[in-house]
Amino acid sequence: MRPLTSDILLRAYASGIFPMARTRDDPRIYWIDPDQRGILPLDSFHISKSLGKALRHSTLEIRCDTAFEAVMRGCADSAEDRPETWINEEIISLFVELFRYGLAHSVETWRDGRLMGGLYGLGLGAAFFGESMFSRETNASKIALVHLVARLKRGGYHLLDTQFVTEHLTQFGAMEIPRQDYQDRLAAALDEHATFPREADIPWQEALG
Repeated sequence: MRPLTSDILLRAYASGIFPMARTRDDPRIYWIDPDQRGILPLDSFHISKSLGKALRHSTLEIRCDTAFEAVMRGCADSAEDRPETWINEEIISLFVELFRYGLAHSVETWRDGRLMGGLYGLGLGAAFFGESMFSRETNASKIALVHLVARLKRGGYHLLDTQFVTEHLTQFGAMEIPRQDYQDRLAAALDEHATFPREADIPWQEALG
């Protein structure tokens, strides 16, 4: 079997497919191309009143791209509400390589020097493929998502791909669209240029503007 490389991975994402393992300990990787694709429209992103209050009073420190592999491993860890995950060691290794190329990014929430939550994804053109998120305290991953959207808007991104739609994402406006609709949006986004801002002081309110 042909070994999976970061170049193959990039071409797969640009074609609208993405990799998953059945479990964290399964070395095999499967290519996923769902009939209905999850996206989070940036122009209609919204948050609940309770999350807005949490953001206004949050003392979490926001960082970007300072602990990429640690974020991936946090996403790969099992949790009470997520006993099994799909991120195996090969996926971690490939995305860490893409991070070194400046293509993969993480948004992290920290407290007193401890990583409390975050998310990671891949940027190509003006498309951002959100891969996974994790949380070690209430709202840590949700706050990271709001800060991600603020950065994507400032950086000129047009498409935030969530792959699937979960109850967690629905509260922000995530929706499913047919495969062909997704392919059209992806092609348009790949023709555009965007830059991922790493500044720590971007106001979260920009996610809602």
